Amino acid sequence: MESSLDERKIKILKAIIRTYMETGEPVGSRTISKLADLNVSSATIRNEMSDLTDMGYIIQPHTSTGRIPSDKAYRLYVDELMREKEDEIAELRNLMIEKTDKMDKVIKQMARSLAVNTNYATMISVPQYQGSRLKFIQLSRINEEQLVVVVVCEGNVIHNQVVTITDPIDDETLLKINLLLNTNLNGLPVQDINLGMIAR
Repeated sequence: MESSLDERKIKILKAIIRTYMETGEPVGSRTISKLADLNVSSATIRNEMSDLTDMGYIIQPHTSTGRIPSDKAYRLYVDELMREKEDEIAELRNLMIEKTDKMDKVIKQMARSLAVNTNYATMISVPQYQGSRLKFIQLSRINEEQLVVVVVCEGNVIHNQVVTITDPIDDETLLKINLLLNTNLNGLPVQDINLGMIAR
């Protein structure tokens, strides 16, 4: 979040936003003191809320009520959530790529060792998608020209593939594509999913 907000103000602001989204009611300092795990007095929280009001992050609809988030607060909150989500996806993506690479090497080495020690040809079989239903699909950006596609099927069979794209895709479009794919393809047998269905 913005550098003008210290950790305590950020905690208070997040607590106000979440509480207001849950209840629809203005949020007072006493409520925040119970929720935000701040270990400070209600008076201190009131002072911080006053600062947040002066900074334009929260509004007091009436003098006798608590505060509600402003548009500025919502924008900041969504930006922070998006940043956290992007960091989480990037970490998972890097972990998956690293693990996939290591797993491929381990499997190849294991097959080679079996062949050498048994003097027999060795074949490796991977889980089959036939008859399996799609549970989840996630497209994440690696760079401007590459995406990693992660597909999770029944039985938690996971497959990922790096694909090259010709035109850059912005974050909003990528989010919409992920939502559309999961909304329309989730639960369908993998063998029934085709390019025409995805295009629609």
